[in-house]
Amino acid sequence: MKIGIIQQHNTADKSDNMKRLAEKVSDLAQKGAKLIVLQELHNTLYFCQEEKVDNFDLAEPIPGPSTAFFGQLAKDNGVVIVISLFERRAPGLYHNTAVVMEADGTIAGTYRKMHIPDDPAYYEKFYFTPGDLGFRPIQTSVGLLGVLVCWDQWYPEAARLMAMQGADLLIYPTAIGYESSDTKEEQERQREAWTIVQRGHAVANGLPVVAVNRVGYEPDPSGLTHGIQFWGSSFVAGPQGELLYRASNQEEENQIVDVDLHHSEQVRRWWPFFRDRRIDAYDDITKRFGI
Repeated sequence: MKIGIIQQHNTADKSDNMKRLAEKVSDLAQKGAKLIVLQELHNTLYFCQEEKVDNFDLAEPIPGPSTAFFGQLAKDNGVVIVISLFERRAPGLYHNTAVVMEADGTIAGTYRKMHIPDDPAYYEKFYFTPGDLGFRPIQTSVGLLGVLVCWDQWYPEAARLMAMQGADLLIYPTAIGYESSDTKEEQERQREAWTIVQRGHAVANGLPVVAVNRVGYEPDPSGLTHGIQFWGSSFVAGPQGELLYRASNQEEENQIVDVDLHHSEQVRRWWPFFRDRRIDAYDDITKRFGI
């Protein structure tokens, strides 16, 4: 399957961000993409750098304006699109939600981000309620998509549960970058750790992984930090963790990557991790720590 990834530098102009995304989706579709993945919270700047009540005005219902916009885009181009939204579920109840738009323009399914970070410049717990939809893949015309979001990518449990539900591939819309006070060596260790852990999910589950990150510098509106330099480096890995494509860490990119979904079956025959799992001995995994 031809998978399109869009790594974009966002600005404060929401309409321009969406316009550029639409142009890139159409371009990738014309080049043969059947599935296109966008980055986390792609319509706006990454507003979680500060805790500001007015930012809740950025949220929208699902279905709503963005699902209508990207649904029409999916229908016009005959592609499945994974989008990422700030969901207004009810007054005072908001989620960081991925929505899969089917190629006919309908909503194939949603996933609400389960793991919510709370770190300097990533104040997501102020905005997002943890997801309550579980780890369930979304059925589409191009396969069963195991969609997770950003901070979820560090948790092998999330990837495993998606795989156990029959996902054909794992998908991670992402917004992550460098803290300017870290040394260049530390920044590189962080970026490589981010890549390695997700490639590990591919290996452990015998599934391709698609991670799409934003790129470019976004200042901190509060002035409390020096802002975030998003490190891009979007990539697609095969079921043995092999890098099929890795984007720049500085530039916008629009790329199609060929992924053989049938190869996962062969890999799982060679490395039958699911056969050898000791499900009788894993009860302690549900504890916070210790035994």
